[in-house]
Amino acid sequence: MAIGVLGLTVGLALGGVVLLGALGFVLQRTVDTEAFRTADAVALLAAEDALPDPLPVAGGQVRVQVVDAQGRIRAASIDADRLVPMVRPERLDHDRRQRLEVPAERVGLAGPVRVVAVPVGTAADPLTVLVARSMADVRHSTHVVRTILLVAFPLLVAVLAAVAWRVVGATLRPVEALRRGAEEITGRAGAGRLPVPASADEIHRLAVTLNGMLDRLESARIRQRAFVSDAAHELRSPLTNIRTELEVAERLADRTDWTAVTANLLADTDRLSRLVDDLLLLARLDEAPPSRGVGPVELGALLAEVAARYPSPPVRVESPPGPLWTTGNADELRRVLANLVDNAVRHADSAVVLATEATSTVGPAVGPGVGAYHLVTVTDDGPGIPVADRERVFDRFTRLDDGRARDDGGAGLGLAIVRELVRRAGGSIALTDGPEQRGLRVRLLLPAVAAEDSRGPHPDGP
Repeated sequence: MAIGVLGLTVGLALGGVVLLGALGFVLQRTVDTEAFRTADAVALLAAEDALPDPLPVAGGQVRVQVVDAQGRIRAASIDADRLVPMVRPERLDHDRRQRLEVPAERVGLAGPVRVVAVPVGTAADPLTVLVARSMADVRHSTHVVRTILLVAFPLLVAVLAAVAWRVVGATLRPVEALRRGAEEITGRAGAGRLPVPASADEIHRLAVTLNGMLDRLESARIRQRAFVSDAAHELRSPLTNIRTELEVAERLADRTDWTAVTANLLADTDRLSRLVDDLLLLARLDEAPPSRGVGPVELGALLAEVAARYPSPPVRVESPPGPLWTTGNADELRRVLANLVDNAVRHADSAVVLATEATSTVGPAVGPGVGAYHLVTVTDDGPGIPVADRERVFDRFTRLDDGRARDDGGAGLGLAIVRELVRRAGGSIALTDGPEQRGLRVRLLLPAVAAEDSRGPHPDGP
C-alpha cells in the first residue's frame, strides 16, 4: 500500500511538472505567434513605404517600433518610445527573424517582455520591425495553475490513498479469512476446509483449489494411516509365528524336530521377505515414475517367459500370429504378468490360459501418437470373483471372505501392485467373467508400438 501511494505521488508530481511546462510553452508560443503576425503586417507597410505615424496596434500591452541599421526609430506605436529602441542594435540580426527577452523597464510594460524582430527586405535602407508583448498574463496563468495543483495535489493523493486503502482492504479480506482458516486447521487435528468467498474471482478459485488440495491431503493421510496399520498387522503375523516356533522349540528342548522348525521358520521368513518387498515396491510406486529401463517389449515372448516358470498344464500360452510390441519397463511388465499368473494358478481348477492380440479398443490417454492398444488376457477356470468385489480387490491389503482370496501367505498386495504398474505403463486393467460365465478373466490393455518403432529392442526387454 505504501509503495503504491508513493508511486502514485511521484507520478502525479511528474504529471504536474509536465503540465506546467507544456502550459508555459503553449502560452509563450501563442504570444510569439500574435507578435509575429503584427510584425509581418507592419513589415508589409514598411516595404511599400506606407508607414503611418503613429503605427496602429490593438491592445495596450503591445509596443511596436521600426528601426534602421543604426538603431534610429523611423516609426513607432502611440505608446512606444520614439528615442530609445526596445532592443540594442548590436543584438539584432537583419537577416533572420528573432525572439528576444528584454527588461520590462526598457519597454514600459509590466512583467517579463517578449520581443520579436522581423527584418524588412530593402537593400538600400534595411529596416527591422520590433514588436514587444508583455508576458504578465502568461506568468499569471501559470501561477494560477501552479497554485491549483499545489492545493489539489495533496487532497487528490489523500483521496486516492483512502480509496486504495478501502479497495485493497476489501480485496485482501478474503485472503485474511483464508489465513485464519488455515491457522485454525493447523491448530486442530482432523480435516478442515477453508472459507470460500461468494465472489467468483481469483480468490474464490484459490480457495476452491486449496480445499481440493486439503481433501487430497486428508485422503492421502487416511490412506497412509490405514496402510501403516495394515502393514503393521501383516508384519506382526509372520513375526508372531517365528517367535512362537522358537519358544515352543526352546521349551521342548531335546524333543524338538529342528528340521520341521527350520522349514516353518524359512516359510515365515519367505513370507515376511515377500511382504517387505511388496511394501517397498508400493512405496516406490507412490513416487515419480522411473525414467530408466523403458523401451519396446514384445508381448508374445514375455508371456512365454512367464509361463515357462509354471508346469504345463495348467498354464498354457496362445501365441499371437506375429510379434506384438508395447512400450514400458520390461521388469515391471514381467512383475505384472507374474502376479496375475500366480493368482490364477492358485485358484484355477485345471487350466490357466495366457493370450495377447491387437485390438481397436480405446484405452486411456497416455500421450500424443498413441491410438492403438494390445489386449493381454489371463483366464482361469476357478471360482471367480463377484462383480461387486472386482474393483475392491485392487485396493491394498484387500482380501475377500471367500476361498479365492485366502492366499497362502498372501497379504492382499498383489493386485494393488499390478494396477499401479499398469498405470505407469499407460494401460488399464479390468476383471470380467471367464468363458461360459465360469472362472475369471483379467483384461490388460497396453499401448501398442508400431513395428518400425520396435526395431532394436531395449536391452532390458525380454
